[in-house]
Amino acid sequence: MRAILLFLVTMSLTVTNHTLEKLEAILKSLDYRVRYEKGNFKTGACMLESSKVVVVNKFANLESKIQALVELIRELDIQDQLLDEKQKHLVHTLKQTSLKL
Repeated sequence: MRAILLFLVTMSLTVTNHTLEKLEAILKSLDYRVRYEKGNFKTGACMLESSKVVVVNKFANLESKIQALVELIRELDIQDQLLDEKQKHLVHTLKQTSLKL
């Protein structure tokens, strides 16, 4: 079910480096650091809450990286005042997709 949900969410996103950069910018606006590292990941990324660091598997393909960041962003309690209007709209869209399913 989770894989299907992520697939449906990313269907509305194009799988490009630009999309990945948008997601990284949202996290940066929320004071998270995104790092790409190697490791034994069961998923595409993990979040270290106490230090506000997101670690992404650098060997994952572009689609997996995007899916991992989308999933993490959807789980965050986001303060809208930290984001610009385009970022707010993208976050709202990502969160709404999970509510509709």
